[in-house]
Amino acid sequence: MTTQVTVDALALENQLCFAIVTAARNVVAVYRPILEPLGLTHPQYLVMLALWEESPRSLGELAGELAMESATLSPLVKRLEAQGRVSRSRRADDERVLEITLTDEGRMLREEALAVPGRIMERVGMDAGDIHRLRDALVRFSGRATIDHER
Repeated sequence: MTTQVTVDALALENQLCFAIVTAARNVVAVYRPILEPLGLTHPQYLVMLALWEESPRSLGELAGELAMESATLSPLVKRLEAQGRVSRSRRADDERVLEITLTDEGRMLREEALAVPGRIMERVGMDAGDIHRLRDALVRFSGRATIDHER
């Protein structure tokens, strides 16, 4: 006689949404001790990552890239400016556009940040392949894939 195990489809522990929300909260806790020596919070780190890819960028472009509202992003950028890592200025050809540019200090910080991904992998016990697979699986839930499919 075989026993069939019934999985409760509504059990909290079986919910993808719960696993994602819990993981998202824990990401900050995982990154915090690694980013603190760099003087960065996790949201500031995301801003710096985007600027290391391309600088200068408008506040609106950064907000779009980071899936944040400009009103949420603006205080982060102001704090980074106070730390001397970015500068903010109005575009000469369109003063409505606030442009964010890395400073020399902001560019130099990238060298220190190169160690962050490896330290994160070490801390969570995953290798680069594991991280890439997890990231690729989560892209479907990031909203970007949904937006792209609706176009």
